Amino acid sequence: MSKSALPRRSVIVGAAATVVGWNTVSRSWAVAPAADTSPDTSPDAEATAAGADAASGTDTLAALPRLDGTLVADAATLARFDGDFGHLVTAAPRAVLRPGSVRDVATLVGFARRHRIPVAMNGQSGTGETTELESHSSYGQAGVRGGVAIDSRGLDRIIRITPGRAVVEAGVTWAQLTDAALAQGWMPPCLTDYLHLSVGGTLSVGGIGGGVQRHGFQVDTVESVDVVTGTGELVTASASTNRELFEAVLGGGGQAGLIVRATLRLVRARERALVLNLFYDDLGAYLADQKKVMLERRFDLQVGDVSRDAAGTGWRYKVEGVVLYDGAAAPDRAKLVRGLRCVAAETTFTDQTAREYAYRVDAFAGFLKGAGLWSQPKPWMSLFLPASTAGTFTREALALLTPEDLGAGLLLFYPFRTDVFTRPMTVMPDEPVGFHFDLLSFPFPGADHAAALRRNRRLYDRAVQLGGKRYLIGAIPDVTHADWRRHYGSRWGRVVAAKHRFDPAGILTPGQGIHS
Repeated sequence: MSKSALPRRSVIVGAAATVVGWNTVSRSWAVAPAADTSPDTSPDAEATAAGADAASGTDTLAALPRLDGTLVADAATLARFDGDFGHLVTAAPRAVLRPGSVRDVATLVGFARRHRIPVAMNGQSGTGETTELESHSSYGQAGVRGGVAIDSRGLDRIIRITPGRAVVEAGVTWAQLTDAALAQGWMPPCLTDYLHLSVGGTLSVGGIGGGVQRHGFQVDTVESVDVVTGTGELVTASASTNRELFEAVLGGGGQAGLIVRATLRLVRARERALVLNLFYDDLGAYLADQKKVMLERRFDLQVGDVSRDAAGTGWRYKVEGVVLYDGAAAPDRAKLVRGLRCVAAETTFTDQTAREYAYRVDAFAGFLKGAGLWSQPKPWMSLFLPASTAGTFTREALALLTPEDLGAGLLLFYPFRTDVFTRPMTVMPDEPVGFHFDLLSFPFPGADHAAALRRNRRLYDRAVQLGGKRYLIGAIPDVTHADWRRHYGSRWGRVVAAKHRFDPAGILTPGQGIHS
């Protein structure tokens, strides 16, 4: 479509608001007639219509290239993408791409680069309920104020599953992949606790779960990725081909490119899961035993959490260990707890299918949704602590945290070996063993979220003093350029170089704030 091919009254704002061009003077979208042509009188709509009228028949309108999907700018769609799962930050886009193909993402990003329009991929996954969607962005990380949000649900194809390997598009959820792989006797080696997250979303930040001790982050199980760089180029990258891009996008926060397809390693699926819950009243004993069972590889999956005790006056610690097995070859329960200092009388064993364990969080999510807490603001904070200072930090943090801070949520707290993390952008504490401190609060209505954010900042600063690092999804306010340099440390030069090479116009994923 040429710039002169749009007659004066062919661009109005309606219910569907399909974008047809970009006004290079007013920097606003021109949209095509919708089925319902009643005017939208919102300020944004009026500005868009005015810009379109001014542009019609002139060289100020850059026509949108042909897409297999659609670029829309209706109020309802924009409102859906103006926030994220944390409900703490709003950053409304001016358009949303519903891609019909991977090619659409490359086309749109190339157009956006020419016109300096910011772009971000947004998972918006979840279980399908339009008001209960999830994402791995909880503090505006996937936000793109005034730019284009790409709805990755348009890229939801499982391309193929073969022995030990899966090829999927970025909008596929881990739940979809898990079930498809299980049907063929395979399983992703490291799953997030909540499976209804997009593959592209978690690979952009790392992707953590109970298999981290054996397999690293989800990004450590990636064999190759197809990436749209900030120049609009579609590139296949792996450890042997385009390695700089491969390492820049896995856990890179969407700064060097947008992941549109991934080839992932799978492992043989096991039939059953024996789940042990071991309880502790003493933090020192808990830390020692968590580290002990990890280094001895007693469990296939290992997590843990901290909760209030029965009296509500203190804290209790729980190791959750899982042994995966087949058929009747049940593990020796006595051997699994031998030599541990847990409260023996309270140890529990649950035997279930491996799939039931993988989907264990769904019931809890259902409770939160039913209680109206899923859509409440959630000041999450996710940190990685060196083992040598994990006890100090946790004692100080628990002295600050109250039951109201957790609400109906939980505090995950468990160890990992740092040598299993192979991707440079997922920076870890400089010790052989670390602990994941993951405050997943679901506050009740009326909670002071501003105070919670100040607390998060205070705890983050203390963690950094003690050698800690952060996970990119958390709600930490007022993060500065100096904070990011300190976070990446000696790898900061690689972060900057990758940004300059692969996103020279600086349009990708501004919500992370890494290069602002």
